Amino acid sequence: MARRATIHDVAAAAGVSVATVSKAVNGRYGVADATAARVLQAVSDLGYESSLVASSMRSRRTGVIGVLVADFEPFSAEILKGVGWGLRETHYDLLAYSGSRQHSDQGWERRSLSRLSGTLIDGVIMVTPTVLEVNTEVPIVAVDPHTGHADLPTVESDSFAGAHQATTYLVELGHTRIGFLAGRPDLRSSILREAGYRRALSDAGLLHDPRLTRVGGYLADAVAVEARILLETDRPPTAVFAANDMSALGLIRVAEQLGIGVPEDLSVIGFDDIPDASQSAIPLTTVRQPMQRLGATAAAMLVALMAGQAPEQTHVELPTRLVPRATTAPPRGAITARTIA
Repeated sequence: MARRATIHDVAAAAGVSVATVSKAVNGRYGVADATAARVLQAVSDLGYESSLVASSMRSRRTGVIGVLVADFEPFSAEILKGVGWGLRETHYDLLAYSGSRQHSDQGWERRSLSRLSGTLIDGVIMVTPTVLEVNTEVPIVAVDPHTGHADLPTVESDSFAGAHQATTYLVELGHTRIGFLAGRPDLRSSILREAGYRRALSDAGLLHDPRLTRVGGYLADAVAVEARILLETDRPPTAVFAANDMSALGLIRVAEQLGIGVPEDLSVIGFDDIPDASQSAIPLTTVRQPMQRLGATAAAMLVALMAGQAPEQTHVELPTRLVPRATTAPPRGAITARTIA
């Protein structure tokens, strides 16, 4: 039986180093087009197999961790940075994957996992998954799952406490008509943010006015419509807490279109502290959740699971904190303890 070609045979045939062969067959940067073509020709001539799938069939290990996201948006981008940081001292590569959701947003994780697990990845981190009941051969950690932690190891931020702190801050500034621009009604963290908002109103002795809550669903077009309705109501709010930063920034754009000044006429607080929050024309007051730390924590939990170790905690909730900036101020004419101080 003929000997199977090795990566060293390919390197010798192409006249390059083993490292260059590895880069060329995996499509990595740093290899000239002509060199890559020569390497791939040698691969073809020698019948060399070096794909992740072939490797996994031989060893059942690929050395790759997958991160599944519904979309590449600011929140998931920060999570990915954190996962990369958390894997920096390991031998694992990182694969970011967003599968097709042409037919339905619900259950996109199952379709993605069926394509990747067992052949391309050794473990997976799912970001804001819609379902947690998935059949897979590899360990899983979920970040901010829609339905809560269930039976999977999970990592999330304290959304309730962050929302309560944001709303309480607006109350302390002297606001009594405080609106809420809600996120996705099917997402647990979004539900907790509304609960924190309502509890803060109750703790301050303020009645909740249903007309001051609108659902933007984290969708730019819906946020613009709902923000306009909120700001054009008969008795508009003097402050609004939005369930995420993108909604808050969208609200501010609508306020500008309506000639409403921020923060002199309207105070706005977001949630997340994405990079755009501090870099916007009026730096956004927001609740910071440690997004990169969420990713790094999930990575550490997953590496432990893949090593056959039980993580110290199966459910981790990280603290949030308010970051005051330029979009919040007392309502016109208000004299409060904060303004005196």
